[in-house]
Amino acid sequence: MTNLNQPILDRALANGIALEMQGDVAVVRLCRPAKRNALNDGLIEALRDVFQNLPAEARAAVIHGEGDHFCAGLDLSELKERDASEGIFHSRGWHVALNAVEQGRVPVVAALHGAVVGGGLELASAAHIRVADESTFYALPEGTRGIFVGGGGSVRVPKLIGAARMTDMMLTGRVYNAVDGERVGLAQYLVPNGGALAKAIELASRIATNAPMTNFALTHALPRIAEQPADHGLFTEALVASIAQAAPEAKARVRAFLEGKAAKVQKAD
Repeated sequence: MTNLNQPILDRALANGIALEMQGDVAVVRLCRPAKRNALNDGLIEALRDVFQNLPAEARAAVIHGEGDHFCAGLDLSELKERDASEGIFHSRGWHVALNAVEQGRVPVVAALHGAVVGGGLELASAAHIRVADESTFYALPEGTRGIFVGGGGSVRVPKLIGAARMTDMMLTGRVYNAVDGERVGLAQYLVPNGGALAKAIELASRIATNAPMTNFALTHALPRIAEQPADHGLFTEALVASIAQAAPEAKARVRAFLEGKAAKVQKAD
């Protein structure tokens, strides 16, 4: 455990979030296994604090769940009635926390297993890459419970699977298994049972070797370009490309490539 920002880390652990550095990868663990890592306000606030205060040496992050499940969604034992204004502010608080995951300083890989349900899927969709093992299943049961997603799922999940599939999940309570989830885009990688965390750390370690400005451009500029009109997107691309290639580390990498010192792309196995 890094001792950087130790008071923040201690507070986070008390609310169900642990952080461990593995090299330059920050491994963030949901640690409420008795509750299937269900989300409550304390855990959401801890998640926000950890991702807003990652150690300076972190160049990528992994988020995973302790026990048999990644995250089974909202902790219904803490669900309470709210009026409209209270509900808005509560939802916006969750938005801040999950934005800290998606729009933070480093790329984030989610290691998924067991339940990835409701708010758990909203959290997973805030990561940049998702690795699922064969035990993973996905659901958005809010529709059958008389509520609506409030943690950013209506924005992020359709970008992964389309609005029609998300509508189907919420209207009918449809559950996707690991194979079908990977097929429709809920995860980019599917691995054997128990292998998601190791694969996620492997990917994050590889990502951490990239030039930081390139990683930042991929996680911040690319999603925005995808939503811009084509002409605006091309202009943004030109600006970001020029900024990224001007970084000293990028220049060194280009020189290595031109001098034949960089590894060439190989055919995948």
